Amino acid sequence: MKIYTKTGDKGETSLIGGTRVKKSHLRIEAYGTVDELNSFIGVVRDQEVNQKRQPLFSEIQDRLFTIGSTLATDPVKEGKVHTPDLHQSDIQLLEDQMDVLDEMLPPLRNFILPGGHPAVSFCHVARTVCRRAERLVIALQEESHVDDLVVQYLNRLSDFLFVLSRANGFELGVKEITWKPRM
Repeated sequence: MKIYTKTGDKGETSLIGGTRVKKSHLRIEAYGTVDELNSFIGVVRDQEVNQKRQPLFSEIQDRLFTIGSTLATDPVKEGKVHTPDLHQSDIQLLEDQMDVLDEMLPPLRNFILPGGHPAVSFCHVARTVCRRAERLVIALQEESHVDDLVVQYLNRLSDFLFVLSRANGFELGVKEITWKPRM
């Protein structure tokens, strides 16, 4: 199978269902950002400190592909094409994982700056890309139907990535860098 089709050479692409749209369309921007997030999740997953979390990252990356396929589907054709869907249990999994990680962490008393170790920094980069994806999906919801679970999942995933950044630092013995505002 060839990767290149030349069908996008004029700045358009096809949604699932066949509808052609500009590559600059908000829907494309939303699922493209989810794809970018999935790539950063791969970087987070590949950090040695996260080796024991491989099954969780497989779940997360699968859910991001689910979200991407949902966003890539022409809303007029929804129900006529089969795409996987999210469940409340997907969100619950992230919440449960955050609860487990939170138990080992000291209470958060200050804002913390991203950094201290690449594993921590990569979590923060993934978190900020996740927040951008969430904002784009919310903007898309204003003009087209998007299941609320998509927004909830992205919101919870960004929270999870923040807690994971702290857990990675804790497990690596890295001191959190607190923000000390200039007065």
